[in-house]
Amino acid sequence: MLVKSARTTVLHGISTVAVLTAVAASAQTKDAAAPDIDQRQSGAPFEPRNEIVVTGTLFRDSNTTLISPATVLTTATLERANITTAQEAIRSVSADGAGSISTGFRNGFSAGGAAVSLRGLGVSSTVILIDGLRSANFPLNDDGHNAYVDLNSIPLSTVDHIEVLKDGASSTYGADAIGGVVNLISRKNVQGIDGSVQAGTTAHGDGSHYRATLTAGFGDYKEQGFNFYLNGEYTSDGFITNHSRGYPFNTLDLRPSGLADRNRNDDSLTAANPQAVVTRVTQSDLNDPLTGRAGAPPTKQYQLLDPNGCPHGTFTSTEKDAQGVGCAHNLVDDYSIIQPRQQRYSTTGRLTARLGDRLELFASGSYSHSDLSITGAPSAIRQIQPFGGSPTIASNNPGIVLPVYVCAAGVNCAVAADRRLNPNNPYAAAYADHPGEGAARIYYLFGDIPGASERYVDVFRATAGISGTLGEGLSFRLNGVYARDNFNLTQHGAISIRGLLSAINTGAYDFVHPEQNSAAARAQVSPDRITPSSSTVATVGGSLIKAVTALGGGDLNVGAGFQLRRETLMNRSQNADQSYYGLNTSSAQGRQTVSAGFFEVNAPFTRGLDVDLSGRYDHYSQGYGHFSPKLGAKLTPVEPIAFRATYSQGFRAPTFAENNPLSSYAGFSTFSPPASFVAAHAGNASYGTSYSIGSGARGNPDILPEVSRSLTFGTIIKPARWLDLTVDYYHIKKSNLIVSGPRRSEAIAAYYSQPNKAAGCDALARVAKGYACNVVDAPDPANPEALPRLLVFDVPYVNANDEVSSGLDVQANARIRLASGVRLIERLDATRVLRLDLVTPDGVVQRYAGTLGPYELSSGSGTPRIRGNWQNALEVGAFSLATTTYYVGRIKQVAADRIAPVGGVIDLSCQHTLAPINKGGDVGTQCYVRPFLYVDLNAGVTVNDQLRFFLNVENVTDARAPLASAAYGSNPNYLSSWHYAGLVGRNFSAGASVRF
Repeated sequence: MLVKSARTTVLHGISTVAVLTAVAASAQTKDAAAPDIDQRQSGAPFEPRNEIVVTGTLFRDSNTTLISPATVLTTATLERANITTAQEAIRSVSADGAGSISTGFRNGFSAGGAAVSLRGLGVSSTVILIDGLRSANFPLNDDGHNAYVDLNSIPLSTVDHIEVLKDGASSTYGADAIGGVVNLISRKNVQGIDGSVQAGTTAHGDGSHYRATLTAGFGDYKEQGFNFYLNGEYTSDGFITNHSRGYPFNTLDLRPSGLADRNRNDDSLTAANPQAVVTRVTQSDLNDPLTGRAGAPPTKQYQLLDPNGCPHGTFTSTEKDAQGVGCAHNLVDDYSIIQPRQQRYSTTGRLTARLGDRLELFASGSYSHSDLSITGAPSAIRQIQPFGGSPTIASNNPGIVLPVYVCAAGVNCAVAADRRLNPNNPYAAAYADHPGEGAARIYYLFGDIPGASERYVDVFRATAGISGTLGEGLSFRLNGVYARDNFNLTQHGAISIRGLLSAINTGAYDFVHPEQNSAAARAQVSPDRITPSSSTVATVGGSLIKAVTALGGGDLNVGAGFQLRRETLMNRSQNADQSYYGLNTSSAQGRQTVSAGFFEVNAPFTRGLDVDLSGRYDHYSQGYGHFSPKLGAKLTPVEPIAFRATYSQGFRAPTFAENNPLSSYAGFSTFSPPASFVAAHAGNASYGTSYSIGSGARGNPDILPEVSRSLTFGTIIKPARWLDLTVDYYHIKKSNLIVSGPRRSEAIAAYYSQPNKAAGCDALARVAKGYACNVVDAPDPANPEALPRLLVFDVPYVNANDEVSSGLDVQANARIRLASGVRLIERLDATRVLRLDLVTPDGVVQRYAGTLGPYELSSGSGTPRIRGNWQNALEVGAFSLATTTYYVGRIKQVAADRIAPVGGVIDLSCQHTLAPINKGGDVGTQCYVRPFLYVDLNAGVTVNDQLRFFLNVENVTDARAPLASAAYGSNPNYLSSWHYAGLVGRNFSAGASVRF
């Protein structure tokens, strides 16, 4: 019923638009037609719509501005939706798809960044420009290797409008423009002072948000020949916790919804909790807490170190291998957050000046700062070894222990003069004479050492350029940009290996009453870790444009140009010395020079036929190059209707993480060993459970660029000056996908098919070039001849696979004058994804459209088939009322990249749902994430030319995010990319804007 209701609502909304426009058309006279574009708040005059889009072409005043499909977000459109950040604006475009990164995604490599993934092809296949010029990439790559520009670093108050080009544009901009291009166009002519203030909070009383902007400019460009302005912007957003939003977003226990309970912190003694649980084992090296007995413990009995310290009650476990009483916890409710705290401020200056009648120059400089605070669950004491480290330093296997004796030196405590029985070990007194028999294996979460990180980003950017005419219809442009992105990551709560072992052996840390630990003891176990990284880009380029001759539809324009670009990256490893548990060891570095030449020819043969041809060749200092052509045409058989089509070839250059041998990527995934392996390790229960298996890749200097072929065709319908409609089909095929270890599963299976380590590693290496054992576990003491566990193996970066993205875009705009001083403005932007398919190296097709695939992307939010927004605004004199409705279609909780093919075919039926279905549960009813629809309301009143007040209510109906039970555990039961507004809930804000 919910699905049907949501669809009915959307269809009703679309039909309402059609009825309103039809009624308005019948009542409207020619003289009553509304202007073609909304009045900007800055007071600039109206401009024709077809002169806005200049992205993707050298010719700013030709018909080529309508050949490629594009979405334009004007200041007025964003103001009606109360969109106040660049990431909100760009990610609101319906073409944003799988892999999109929101600020709300606070885990993984890209926590703190925000990016758009046009057509679902990944953030590294979308180019972000500011005034047509690139900026520095975020120093941390998404998923360890995908590069992107952080949208949070761009102040929105300096932006006049945003152009989103939704077809391939490598012929103009070079690498990475496969999915499309986002171009943020700056304000050019500001006079006087304008600014705004805004503040608000959610209906829950949290997530406070503040914003202030101020711009001061002088000089009338038209009359005086120059303009200069300074801008400042400040925004702040407060924390929102999972606890505050309640079920189901604060738990992994979904039994109230008829699903499984995945919370092990309230029923398992071996799950890490803030109250320590221990069991007695042996210790082979009394100086090393990591040498507890590897086999089954001498007793199955576990006990709490502090039986009276359970704040949420207790539970009793009668499991086969772990029996006793533990403290119950819901870690998601205790520690997780939905929205991090973020503060941003920026300043921008821009000068535009006319030098005589033929030359114009501009120069700008900007600085932006962002600091993000993320909190989360504390670290567990039992962890795998750092990536690339020896398995002997893992604290989870056989399991870290507390010794019988402690002493000041922490060495040879059993015979030290100042030895004392370990107050943390309840078995110490009983085994004082046999310390090797009385060690306490510990299961613990450092609840007194909060897990958190602060991420500081400083972006410096300077641009300059000159343009003009040289006579005889010849014009030129010359410009340059330098940008630097400095990133500083401070991590709290990560466990120092040396500090932990020392604190255990000296008794410095109190595991019984952790709340009594001193700051010094906590700092010894978990000193802050600070990791700086940076990236830069420097570009200079220019072009010449010549009107060659007159054709039937206008001038034949020819243009050509060049570009030189220098890029650097230093993304340092957070754990290069392997001294911490749990910190990522991925790193990337490199520098490259890109030289390019390009051309474009625009031939309006007649008023009804316009053809545009362009091409670009890029050469990279690594030794490879690529030519990218593009052909576009627009046919206008009759004035109200036009047809357009484009064909282009593009490419994505390998990132430094992918092609530099000095870069490395490390990732771990959960693996369940096969039954034959478990049987070979009889008597050692730990070998029968799932564990984390790591894979790592180094940059491959022989990697080739990804290449693409893109086709679009559509129609533009403009029956009246006040109404336009566009419908476009797109089809993009990307080949030579750069992937890490595409035969990862096959390599693991090959290892575990063998009887011993040597044979297993040999079988793994034969899977394909670049696969090799890296770290193999120590032999099982209970079964020393059996195959040991594979802990870490090497995988290559390779060119493999094809990917296809296709679908339909629909856009409509209506600007209807209902009466004198009364105007209705309608805007619709919707995308229907027909295909998002990936072909594996084995020829298996993974179909993602309408599912949670590709599940391995960092946001893990899947690929909704339908996504769109519909804005309605009614202006009556000085009063305005606008609603913006957002819709995301239902998503099937299956993912092709998590399902093994059978006979070369992947079964996407609900039998393979990722939802935690209880045995005997109804698979069908729990297989889908229902559609999500919510409405934002914005009201404003203009007091006079200088003052305007506004009130905004986001998610006015307080629509709840739908249950997504198969979502990442880090985002429990919700999809952060698509349903974020349903987590925040009803959100109020009010403010005022001024202009003098």
